[in-house]
Amino acid sequence: MNYKERDTYGMYKDRPNGGGVGALHEGGHNGLMGADTLIGTDVHNEQAENLGEIKEIMLDMRSGRIEYAVLSFGGFLGMGEKLFAVPWSALKLDADHKYFVLNVDKERLKNAPGFAQDNWPNMMDPTWTTGIHNYYGTKSDTARVL
Repeated sequence: MNYKERDTYGMYKDRPNGGGVGALHEGGHNGLMGADTLIGTDVHNEQAENLGEIKEIMLDMRSGRIEYAVLSFGGFLGMGEKLFAVPWSALKLDADHKYFVLNVDKERLKNAPGFAQDNWPNMMDPTWTTGIHNYYGTKSDTARVL
């Protein structure tokens, strides 16, 4: 599913003046988007293979920044699926296809550090944070204060 299909408020509706606050800029990857419309959005890799969907968006309440998208991958009808915290900076919006792109192949994602729905990691742990960012080749913008 894509974010436009979940737009219950009409944020992404085509408007005569190029849209409103929530509208994406034409052909761009910038703009404001509703968080609720992003949950459930498909994630593909650069080969257009479906890697799963966004299950949750994790916000740093001190900085107000999005830190991670929690991606589900594998399983069937929610059973046996593995969850992955992917740094937000590792995702790119493909506005033409209305999904996110993660530059990782399926095998690498299968071997990525993940977790079960009932066993979430401590995402504030600096060791965990460093490991996740190293795995996806990103840097954390947020200085962790414990």
